[in-house]
Amino acid sequence: MSQTTDSKRSRRYMLVLLTALSAVTFMDRQILAVLLQPIKQEFGFSDLQIGLITGLGFAITFGLLGIPMGRLADRAERRSLVAWCRGLGGAIAALGALASGSSGLTASRGGAALGDAGGGAASMSMLADLYAPHERSRVMSIFGMGGSAGAMLALLAGPVLAELWGWRVTMAVVGLASVVLACVLRWTVEEPQRHAAGQGDKAASAADAASRKKTPAVLLIWREPVTRWLIIGAACALFANLSFGAWNTALLARRFDLSLRDAGWISAGAALFAVTGALISGWLTDRMAQRDQRWQIGVPVVALSISTVFGLGYLLTGTHQFALSMVLLMGYALLSPWWAAPTYAALSLVVPSSRRATASAMVLMSGALLGNGLGPIVAGLLSDFYNGIRPGDGLRLALLTMGCFMLPSVLAFSRAMAHYPRAYRLAHAPAV
Repeated sequence: MSQTTDSKRSRRYMLVLLTALSAVTFMDRQILAVLLQPIKQEFGFSDLQIGLITGLGFAITFGLLGIPMGRLADRAERRSLVAWCRGLGGAIAALGALASGSSGLTASRGGAALGDAGGGAASMSMLADLYAPHERSRVMSIFGMGGSAGAMLALLAGPVLAELWGWRVTMAVVGLASVVLACVLRWTVEEPQRHAAGQGDKAASAADAASRKKTPAVLLIWREPVTRWLIIGAACALFANLSFGAWNTALLARRFDLSLRDAGWISAGAALFAVTGALISGWLTDRMAQRDQRWQIGVPVVALSISTVFGLGYLLTGTHQFALSMVLLMGYALLSPWWAAPTYAALSLVVPSSRRATASAMVLMSGALLGNGLGPIVAGLLSDFYNGIRPGDGLRLALLTMGCFMLPSVLAFSRAMAHYPRAYRLAHAPAV
């Protein structure tokens, strides 16, 4: 067997394993959205309290660790970092099964945050070194599929496990799955060699060595227009999308008088559409970007514009229009993740290798603080507020308000698209 064949198999194995770890981590993050109703009934929490539990523990932990873990991934061995963070994070999340109130549940959410903070950006940095530039959107879409697959698994298996054994056993099983896969990663893969892109990358690495003490990497990334607008666009999209994901199962159950299992199955169907959409976006972006580099960001702009129409339409339809609501929901689910893979691939293509993980961590942190942290809290607060005005319809109005943040996301990605070709040319100038 040739060395090239071994190398391809090794790359694919690492891609599959990193994607699986991402899936179980995101499943743990999403599982609380599936278990909202039984937890709320047991403890008597309000929607605002549920929002605080869902987002606060995750946001605080990721806010503290996200950027430092990204910088560590740019300097240290990424394989061990991913394994330790994913495994330890899963163990902490599993301890949520022992919670006796809101404080224990909130603390357990920090486990999922640790897994994402140490595992997400480092995983994408490893994949960027394993795959060529013209393959990265597709590879990032496969890795990103792990999040949608994890959400789908949470929505499919969560209600079944919760009805059979209760929400505590469900949380423990999901958390411990991360521990097992983290051990497999640590013992079966090797750290990939870091690769530079070209003259722009080498110049940036030299500048890093000369001025690292003067200018933090975060500021260097933020100063570049293309990366700044990509991060802003991603933050707005995550604020809207993750708030929606955290509450939509509960919304389905309330609006259409569905059982937890039926609502979970519908949400799982939407997650399947999201998995499909994530894969299509990476494949399509790689093909379109070879014709015109602006499509690297153009694909997210077009997809987010259309998905905004579908998402707001879903929330505006009446309860008697169930079939139309489901069509709009699936359309939204299909297109809403199209920004992610092209964005992470774009960052790997314009940011020097010495700052790639940090740049990805900045996007992930915006999702943690806004999408997972602030988003569910604001949605819960708005739900309680709107319920005081229109009893029984508060959650729908709250998610409708959150969905409006897709509009500034489209505008930000449009600005990034204008700056992208120049940034790409500079990063990939031939080394001298």
